Amino acid sequence: MTVQQQPSIEHVDVLIIGAGLSGIGAAYYLQRDLPDKRYAILEAREASGGTWDLFRYPGIRSDSDLYTFGYEFKPWRSSQAIADAHLILDYLRETASENGIDRHIRYQRKVSRAAWSSDTACWTVDIECLESGEQQRMTCNWLFSAAGYYRYDQGFTPKFEGIEQFGGQVIHPQHWPEDLDYSGKRVLVIGSGATAVTLVPAMTDKAAHVTMLQRTPTYVLTVPQKDPVALLLRKWFPAERAYAMTRKKNILLARWIWLLCQKFPHFSRRLIRFFTKLSLPKDYPVDEHFNPPYNPWDQRLCAVPDGDLFKRLADGSASIVTDRIRSFTPRGVSLQSGRELEADIVITATGLNLQLFGGMQISVDGEPLDLSRKVAFKGMMLDDVPNFAFAVGYTNSSWTLKVGLLCEHFCRLIKHTEQRGQAFCYPHLPSPDMPTRPLLDFGAGYVQRALPMLPRQGMESPWLMSMNYLHDAKVLREGPVTDPNLRFAKAGTRITAGDAASPQLAPA
Repeated sequence: MTVQQQPSIEHVDVLIIGAGLSGIGAAYYLQRDLPDKRYAILEAREASGGTWDLFRYPGIRSDSDLYTFGYEFKPWRSSQAIADAHLILDYLRETASENGIDRHIRYQRKVSRAAWSSDTACWTVDIECLESGEQQRMTCNWLFSAAGYYRYDQGFTPKFEGIEQFGGQVIHPQHWPEDLDYSGKRVLVIGSGATAVTLVPAMTDKAAHVTMLQRTPTYVLTVPQKDPVALLLRKWFPAERAYAMTRKKNILLARWIWLLCQKFPHFSRRLIRFFTKLSLPKDYPVDEHFNPPYNPWDQRLCAVPDGDLFKRLADGSASIVTDRIRSFTPRGVSLQSGRELEADIVITATGLNLQLFGGMQISVDGEPLDLSRKVAFKGMMLDDVPNFAFAVGYTNSSWTLKVGLLCEHFCRLIKHTEQRGQAFCYPHLPSPDMPTRPLLDFGAGYVQRALPMLPRQGMESPWLMSMNYLHDAKVLREGPVTDPNLRFAKAGTRITAGDAASPQLAPA
């Protein structure tokens, strides 16, 4: 009788989940700081780029300047500061190609489960090959989730009464049909966030008319699509130096604007209103459509490059209606005011569904992980979860600024753990009764809906989810890896509740 040999399980030092902005960045820092480490990137989709490959709706662009949204190690060379998606995607893939990162990416590999064993001091990861349906398994010493924080396969659409009777098309921007022809059509965009304010001006070139229907106004700011200071610096300095100077300038400027809004909300509101009124026709009802009930930066501000939204409102090719939907009708949407908006196409730019770590199930020593009961440490690890890190960027400035810092810290942490002769490390709460609060202090609807399912944050460092780049640069880049709340251990050391006084664990 022939005994069929089981295929060997592949092992890597670091396994990265996601080949988007964060995953490619994490791979770069691993190669730079830990060149002897073997790593792989698992990407559930058929291509790299994450968000910038997924979304295909008209006009898609960044809402942060690329001098801070780009990587610190790779200058942004396009003249566009607020850049179109295809330019960002080219930049990401060029980064992966130049550094050989693309050779480490395994496409159509969805992680369904990750199980940590303290006995072997490694993760066992179950993977579904989406192309063949085959199940695979890998092991790794360290697991890094760069899967972002929302579901790639499903956007959020609230329940609309009577939507089934609408005679036209209903489209969510996350699932944009490649063959959609909206020439000469009446388009209704439901929503007031970054996606909506991008879609409206972008679709006016072909549509008969585009209407943005919002329940609540949003703060909208005009920003230059091209940064004149950056372009000037390029003429005077080498590309790397000019990029670094522009990046620093924009970091400080964004921080100053955020602090201004936090410390002087009423003044900031009046200032934003002044510039909005300046961008629109004299008698435009600014207070009806651009006067949110919350303070600036309680939710993210929407940036419109060169005021494109205001220009389309001014020339009449687009309009805004602030009202609530009563129900859909065969011809469009009926509003609470009694008005009916007729449309051929309705686009539900109504937000995202949050999902951490790509939706994978996680267990530690056989115990399933309940994310809602975990607390974030330094904004990149979870209490009592060993050799695991994740990337969540800033909500009040460019996402990538945080990702770069935590990737550097992640590499330092791996190196320090090995130098101590230890196999793994994990944060441990100083007290099970430590006060906590929601992970993200952010008023956006998609965040508020998901908060009960997300981990928590503490009230002070290192359990605080910092949104301050200048503070994080000191802590994550320049500060020590060690911390009284961080524990190091050898393989075979079990993690149990109430182990604060365990002599088996070496305090950091």
